[in-house]
Amino acid sequence: MEETLTGNILVAQSGGPSAVINASLAGVITEALNHECIEEIYGGLNGVEGILNEQLIDLAAESQQTVRGLCTTPASALGTCRYKLKSERDFARIIDVFKAHNIRYFFYIGGNDSQDTANKIAECAKSSGYELRVIGIPKTIDNDLPVTDHCPGYGSVVKYLCTSIRELALDHESMGNHDLVSIVEVMGRNAGWIAAGTSVAKRRNQPEDAPHIILLPEVAFNADYFLSQVQECLKKNKFCLVVASEGIIDANGNYVAAADAHDSFGHSQLGGVGEYLQQLVAKNLPGVRARSCKLGHAQRCAEQCASQTDSNEAFMCGQMAVRAAVNGESGKMVALIRGDTEKYTCETTLTELSSVANGVKHFPENWISDDKISVSYQFNKYVMPLLQGEVQVPYENGLPAYVRLSKERIQPKLAPYAAE
Repeated sequence: MEETLTGNILVAQSGGPSAVINASLAGVITEALNHECIEEIYGGLNGVEGILNEQLIDLAAESQQTVRGLCTTPASALGTCRYKLKSERDFARIIDVFKAHNIRYFFYIGGNDSQDTANKIAECAKSSGYELRVIGIPKTIDNDLPVTDHCPGYGSVVKYLCTSIRELALDHESMGNHDLVSIVEVMGRNAGWIAAGTSVAKRRNQPEDAPHIILLPEVAFNADYFLSQVQECLKKNKFCLVVASEGIIDANGNYVAAADAHDSFGHSQLGGVGEYLQQLVAKNLPGVRARSCKLGHAQRCAEQCASQTDSNEAFMCGQMAVRAAVNGESGKMVALIRGDTEKYTCETTLTELSSVANGVKHFPENWISDDKISVSYQFNKYVMPLLQGEVQVPYENGLPAYVRLSKERIQPKLAPYAAE
């Protein structure tokens, strides 16, 4: 074990929220209270953007009831951002804020780009001679972070989508007469994990169950083949339910549907695949009714369908991040590893932030069926354990009772920061 490093911790959240990202925050707070070397527990509002502006809050001032409530509350309680640290001046400001508030431990909960940011902050602190331990905590519903077996947030989004698809299928079965096509657009950007996950809505040995067609970014979209498969499905079923990832591409590698706008990391703003496919069906298949459904942000904040397994693992990642840092680790991300026993087990390990930063873990080709519109049963064995158990959300007057942080501000010590 490294020598004890005494000081304050800072934890922040970044990127798209999830149903269990706050469970990781609760894990950090809960574990930090167990270590004498940690003096104060601070939260950064709105990710690194808030840290640049010295917007810090006192997490130790939150009630234990609120901290527990984080485990049943969706979205990012600290706020989030998609800000990319742009210059040496930005990094120097981050270190200045850390020095001003004696931040010796920094935890960043986020996905691919966030882990890259954490890695750069760790490198900056090291090069400037400031003793700081940085640990990344994985978060992405897309499940596309390298190294880790799966990501907190993924099991819950799949559980919600499979629930919604089973409900939609009952609705469509009552209305269809071999003439109804329904397209459900799901998130996932460049990796098909979310779309593939909806396959477990089908019961084993029930080929008529939805979804009937799954479109992944890893398979180039072919309009003629797609339409032929829709027609084949309608011959056998009263309706055809299609799940389409927002990031499906054509044979030239171009997004089938993407806006001209980009975020600060240069990613295209995706959306519109459902409408595109709806129009394609309506134009080319006379007599067929086509509709589309974009669940959008609802799929990542559906706490009422959150997986207890997912929530528990998110909390565990927060805990282990603190333990790792106190034990001298830095420049690492907590990763999940699956046990090799028949019964599902999961433990944590550490991986270098540099091995995760900006990487993308695509859906494995060997789990894509030969027809290119379904996935293998081997994938079902991978994903099913991640959906198990239901988060018991407290209710008040018939509605979910979510918590909000009181956000007791820490007094700034530096001059205001003017971004370039």
